[in-house]
Amino acid sequence: MNKLQSLTVLGSTGSIGKSTLDVAARHPDKYQIFALTAYQQDELLFEQCCRFKPRFAVMLDEPAGMRLAQRIATAGLKTEVLYGVAALEQVSSSPEVDAVMAAIVGAAGLRPTLAAARAGKRILLANKETLVMAGRIFMDAVRQSGSLLLPIDSEHNAIFQALPNNYSGNLNASGVSKILLTASGGPFRNTPLSDLQQVTPEQACAHPNWSMGRKISVDSATMMNKGLEVIEAHWLFNASADAIQVVIHPQSVIHSMVQYVDGSVLAQLGNPDMRTPIAYGLAYPERIDAGVAALDLFKIARLDFVAPDLERFPCLELAYRALRAGGTAPALMNAANEVAVEAFLDKRIAFLDIPRLIADVLDKLPYVAVNVLDDVLLADAQARSAAQDWMLH
Repeated sequence: MNKLQSLTVLGSTGSIGKSTLDVAARHPDKYQIFALTAYQQDELLFEQCCRFKPRFAVMLDEPAGMRLAQRIATAGLKTEVLYGVAALEQVSSSPEVDAVMAAIVGAAGLRPTLAAARAGKRILLANKETLVMAGRIFMDAVRQSGSLLLPIDSEHNAIFQALPNNYSGNLNASGVSKILLTASGGPFRNTPLSDLQQVTPEQACAHPNWSMGRKISVDSATMMNKGLEVIEAHWLFNASADAIQVVIHPQSVIHSMVQYVDGSVLAQLGNPDMRTPIAYGLAYPERIDAGVAALDLFKIARLDFVAPDLERFPCLELAYRALRAGGTAPALMNAANEVAVEAFLDKRIAFLDIPRLIADVLDKLPYVAVNVLDDVLLADAQARSAAQDWMLH
């Protein structure tokens, strides 16, 4: 009898977290839940605890954690409730944990994901910011501990599947000429440029193909999401900015491609459902049922590809600029973007102000080398402060 794989889900109340639990629940003979974590959705986390009976539940927000602890005590569950970042690190690095789904959105996911890497865990990486902000530190930790890193973003998961087995981190030696990162183009792919100034948060969050949280939906609308993925691909696959090309593919059926020197292009296709890459990561190198319907090629009937328009999507260009600059530039860009997106969702700035704010922060602040995590956290704080200043003037 195989030992059950013990799983910590960081961000279990978000869309990736919920999909992870859906896949795990289909295979009770393979997976057990060690810890579930959330920011402040204590009601949903309580429901998940009732169903999955984890050893630990962690809330980042203490008042929400106290409410959760009360509910769990009343229900007579044995789950222990913890709060704060240190508790997230604890449930990510505990000796009893086999795998960690890193699905906390934003900079908050950085420390627990790094803790999992240092502890040598199998990491299912769905948090972009860990690599965008602290790529070198994180990849060094993965190498030193022998951690198995499996990308869960549908694009990077597709690239991982289309690269040679046991890819060593050298594109040339593997005969790879380019990574082709597909993008849906979001809801404003064909909107007249003159109409973008008036875009509302509701319009920006209405993604044509994927169901996602509000922050990621806005990033998809500006294509900053793809910019962050370009930086992620650089770290995951040791690919230069010039070796990563973004291809707009509105149907979101081809999740990404790898182009080889012999003229071959390998693509991974599937319905736009995150349970596919999640199941791939959970069971790797095996395959398990994810609850996803097979792709009906006759129903799709056609696949389109277009080059991205950088006038329409200046955020994509800003991400390439930050990647080429290196050091703390991607962390500065990421922090400025988080502040800008939040301000846009709160209707404090216009949609087109998002790239303006980010460009201003990148122009104003110095880029320094990243040697330790504090270099990244300082840059993050400086960029947030500069972004707030921009909105005051």
